[in-house]
Amino acid sequence: MLVHLAMAVVSTLVGQTQDPPADLAPWFQPPEKYAKPTARHRSPLLFEDGTPVRTPEDWTRRKAEIRAYWHGLMGQWPPVIERPKSESLGTLTIDGIPVTRLRLETAPGRLVEDAYLLKPASGQGPFPAVVVVYYEAGTGIGKPPGGADKGAFRDYAIQLAKRGFVTLSLGGDPNTYYPDKDLCRIQPLSFHAYEAANCHSFLAGLPEVDKKRIGVVGHSYGGKWAMFAACLHEPFACGAWSDPGIVFDEARPSVNYWEPWYLGFDPALKEQRKRGVPDSANPRTGPYRRLMAEGRDLTDLHALMAPRPFFVSGGSEDPPSRWESLGHAVAVNRLLGVTHRVGMTNRPEHTPNARDNELLYRFFEHALKKGP
Repeated sequence: MLVHLAMAVVSTLVGQTQDPPADLAPWFQPPEKYAKPTARHRSPLLFEDGTPVRTPEDWTRRKAEIRAYWHGLMGQWPPVIERPKSESLGTLTIDGIPVTRLRLETAPGRLVEDAYLLKPASGQGPFPAVVVVYYEAGTGIGKPPGGADKGAFRDYAIQLAKRGFVTLSLGGDPNTYYPDKDLCRIQPLSFHAYEAANCHSFLAGLPEVDKKRIGVVGHSYGGKWAMFAACLHEPFACGAWSDPGIVFDEARPSVNYWEPWYLGFDPALKEQRKRGVPDSANPRTGPYRRLMAEGRDLTDLHALMAPRPFFVSGGSEDPPSRWESLGHAVAVNRLLGVTHRVGMTNRPEHTPNARDNELLYRFFEHALKKGP
């Protein structure tokens, strides 16, 4: 019964997402030199016992196996809140877009006040929607601390609202440990993903939002957050991740999943590891240590997106060679009978730019707005 249900969901999603339009299509095709998945990653199309995944029905079971492994390692989420509590803290208008500041329930017993809800100034709903995550919510609406130039090209929430999306801009919870640091039972990055899942529930409960057309986006730290949220919470219809470092890479200090505020928190340690790339004097800790010891990587999580589309806005941390890693998600989609579900742009700098952002917005229009 579960297999048939899963295949029905796959069929529905495939029907909703068409091949990308001409202006996006080139970014859904890897350069020839990176077209094959790299052998340094274990294929997600292998069960834990090494048996190959050969059919879509096999993939349904393998997907459950991947999800169980990662949640077991990072800590099980509480049930996703069906109707998160919210309270308006005031309204303003930015470039004609109505913006409401919220007090929002992002986890049981956890209310945050760094959240903004934006709605299109005109148009007939229900609208598609996007959760926007970053260090603080002001950047997403074009009002970052220190002035607009400090958050250039990170104002995804206001830009998408201008394009006809309901958006929710959420800042990082200052207490990243749940329920607190002494009793932490979920790795901080996974907890952030859980908070985003509850933001999905909040948006899905709004009458002006189409609950089947909700995505998630973030840059850098927010990119890591958006990636884990999209991969681990299947109700997200799509995701876009701006230069988070989409795989483990200790050659690049900013791809820092080893830090305690991501995947390196060890509740057994009285003092957490010092900031910095792991070495003999400052070794790996927490789940990250086990992941590396077992040869795991984030390619397993990317694969959980299939057949949902995702888009990497790559910069200094995610160069074109990352296609060798993304090829594993492409292979899973191929098994499910779909193509053009994985896209990536590239730029030399970590900071987003106008061209890459325009393509990112076009991705959301392609993935979430109803076609003909």
